[in-house]
Amino acid sequence: MFALIDGNNFYVSCERAFNPRLAQRGVVVLSNNDGCVISRSNEAKVHVKMGQPYYQLQEQLAAHSITALSANFSLYGDMSARMMRLASALGPSQEIYSIDECFIGGLEGIAQLTTRARAIRQRIERCLSIPCCIGIAPTKTLAKLCNHIAKEAERRQGGYSPAWAQVCNWQEISPSQQIALLQHTPVAAIWGIGRRMGPQLAKAGCTTAYDLAQLPSALARSMGGVVLERTARELQGISCLTLDNAPAAKQQIACTRSFGQAVHTLPPLLEAVSEFASRAAEKARVADVLAAQVHVFAYTSPFRQGLPWHGAMTVPLRQPSNDARSLVQAATHAARSFFQAGHPLSKAGVILLGLQPSHQPRTSDLFADADIPSTSTHLMQAVDAINARYGKQTIHLASCGLPGQDSTGWRMKQAMRSPLYTMRYEDLPVAQA
Repeated sequence: MFALIDGNNFYVSCERAFNPRLAQRGVVVLSNNDGCVISRSNEAKVHVKMGQPYYQLQEQLAAHSITALSANFSLYGDMSARMMRLASALGPSQEIYSIDECFIGGLEGIAQLTTRARAIRQRIERCLSIPCCIGIAPTKTLAKLCNHIAKEAERRQGGYSPAWAQVCNWQEISPSQQIALLQHTPVAAIWGIGRRMGPQLAKAGCTTAYDLAQLPSALARSMGGVVLERTARELQGISCLTLDNAPAAKQQIACTRSFGQAVHTLPPLLEAVSEFASRAAEKARVADVLAAQVHVFAYTSPFRQGLPWHGAMTVPLRQPSNDARSLVQAATHAARSFFQAGHPLSKAGVILLGLQPSHQPRTSDLFADADIPSTSTHLMQAVDAINARYGKQTIHLASCGLPGQDSTGWRMKQAMRSPLYTMRYEDLPVAQA
C-alpha cells in the first residue's frame, strides 16, 4: 500500500500561511524574474492559466483583484522540509518526489488507515496552514489517481463523491465504482503517460485509464515499451514501482539564473558567476561530494533579434573540491575566457561535474595552489556553520558582491517577493494588538 501526500497549490499556500489577507482571494506566484505563472489559488484558476506570461496578465489580474507575488523559493523549500517531516509519520518509509509531493510506503496492516491519513492531513494544516490531499492505493500510479480524485472532490461540487474529498482510499471504493473512475479518467491524465504518449494511445483506441488497464502486457510493451506495460499493470492493482528510499547519487550540481536585465560587460558576469559557483559549492558540501570539473555557460535571449550567442567552457580541477574558493576561481577563469563584448547576455550558470564522495581516497597534489591550503575543509565547515546561524552570505567571497545590493543590475527581479518568514529573525511576522 502506498499513499501520495500532495500540498495543494503549494507555493500559494506557503504565502497564505503567513499573510491572512491572501485567504479566500485570487493569488498567483510568478517564476524567476516575474516571468510567468507557476502557482495559482483555486480562485485564480478560473481566470489565469498555468504558464501565462505576467506582462500579458497585469490588466486581467487587476480586473479580478488577483494578487501576484514573486517566487520565494527559500521559503518554499523550508516549508516543504517541515511538511515532509510531518508527512513521514503516516508510514515507515518515505520517498520525497517533489517539493510538494511525497510517497509513503509500508502501509500494509495499518489499522484505520484512512482515519490515520486524515489525522496526518489535519496535523499538517494545523502546524503549517498548508492544505493537502492524500491518495491511498495498492500501487503508486493508483495512489496518484486517488490523490487527483481527492483534490477534485474537494474543489468541485457534483463531480466526485464528497466522501473521497481530501483523502481517497482506493480499497474503500467498490469494484464497480473503480471501473467507473478508470473509464472517466482520460489516458493522458495518468501518471507517466504524458502529452506525447496520450495521443498515440488515443489513435490506437485506448482513450481512458480503463482501456489502458485492459491492454494485454505484450501489446502494451509493443506500444510503449516496459514503461507503458508497468503503467498498465499498476492500473490493474499490480505494484511494479517501489519506493525510492535512497535517491541515486547526483551526477551534477547546477546553479543557473536568468538576469534581471541584460548583461553587456564582464564585471557583472563575473559577479554572477562567482555567486553561482559559491552556491553550487555549498550544495556540494551538503551532499558531501567533490567536483572534478566546473562548467560555465552564458547566452543571449533566444527571442532577441539577430543571431543568438552562446559561450561555454569546462575547467578541470587539479584536485576534486567543494571549496568555494577553488570553484569560484575556476568559474571566473572560464567566464573571462569565453566572454565577448557586444552580446546582451540574458542567462548564465555554473554546473559541477565529475562528482565523487568526499571520503573517497585521493592522491596528494604536489602542484596544488598555495592559496588553497589543505585545511580548506575545516574553513568551509566554519563558514557554513556561521552562515547557518547568522543568515546566508554572512560570510562570502568578495567577488560575489554585497548581499542585498545590485549595483550591476544582473540579479533577478523580485519586486513582489514576500519576506523570509522562517529563515531570518528580522523577517519574523509581528503580531499587533
